[in-house]
Amino acid sequence: MFKITKQSVALFGGSFDPPHFGHKEVVKSALDSLDIDKLIVIPAFLNPFKTGSHFSPKKRLEMTQNMFKEFKKVIVSDYEISQQKSTTTYQSVKYFQTLYSVEYFIIGADNLNNIDKWYNFKYLNSQITWVVATRGGYSLDTSKLKKFEILEVEADISSTEIRKNKENRFI
Repeated sequence: MFKITKQSVALFGGSFDPPHFGHKEVVKSALDSLDIDKLIVIPAFLNPFKTGSHFSPKKRLEMTQNMFKEFKKVIVSDYEISQQKSTTTYQSVKYFQTLYSVEYFIIGADNLNNIDKWYNFKYLNSQITWVVATRGGYSLDTSKLKKFEILEVEADISSTEIRKNKENRFI
């Protein structure tokens, strides 16, 4: 019998409120350094740790799709947005594990302090390798992570800063 192997992927979830060149640099860096078939970008309907977003889920999905349309190995998924509710990383990883071999989950260094508060963190920590994108002003305390790789990214910008800048010149 033939064994069908699933494509290996990295997942990159977030609010993308709005998506910006920092996100693009993370994706470029991940594609260059990770041994994967695809990178799946997953805009959240609503981040479980937030009460709202600046742009609508539909608008954030459109902007994210536009940002990554030139990348052949990138899929922008509407999975979380189609749920029409806040979706945990655990739920998304479980879903994508049915379709792919989920090897990595990409996060920003700003997530490290509270990562153990993520829903079902122990499961996530046992299943994937965390890819931590560096971010100015944030330390790299990876002591909570079982397996990880550091992604050196030279793009010190955040969606919050962009929303404060009326020109949105960073998008």
